[in-house]
Amino acid sequence: MPSKPPIIHATRDITSSSYLRAEQVDLEFSNGERRTYERLRAGGRGAAFVVPMLDADTVLLVREYSVGVNRYELGVPKGKLDGDETIEQGANRELKEEVGYGAHDLRLLGTLTLSPAYMTHVAHVVLAQNLYPERLPGDEPEELEVVPWKLSELHTLIARDDVSEGRSIAALFMAREYLAGRWTLS
Repeated sequence: MPSKPPIIHATRDITSSSYLRAEQVDLEFSNGERRTYERLRAGGRGAAFVVPMLDADTVLLVREYSVGVNRYELGVPKGKLDGDETIEQGANRELKEEVGYGAHDLRLLGTLTLSPAYMTHVAHVVLAQNLYPERLPGDEPEELEVVPWKLSELHTLIARDDVSEGRSIAALFMAREYLAGRWTLS
């Protein structure tokens, strides 16, 4: 098993849009083999996925239109990190914009990737507790529906047709296991 990652000899853009950039990455592995990989490169520092807990068992989810699957999806509030804000600041801003609450207690639970074999995007999972009402204007084209859900009923949530975003599901499981004391942060 290799003990160190491959050496990157070069990267170059092969296409770009306002949303995605693709680049080629020339690599040399520890055994001397060379390959050129392609990856989608995310802009910015990633996104915050927020698990807002109204009480010990109630999470606040949002129903939002998802153009990739052309339907409304139910999931955790989320959004990209802006400028120089910290992960916690970005999570709290998104919570205020999408749910109408802020949080006194924010805890980074971990980071998730989406297709790490060819994408650089990361999602930071933040647990939000001790909520208080506060709304900030958001960038959504329509008001989002806020849906309370019991974490103890997570098994029924993931059976729904409108719940398919893997990072939202993983964030909810991370929060449930952390809150139950079955998982601790390092």
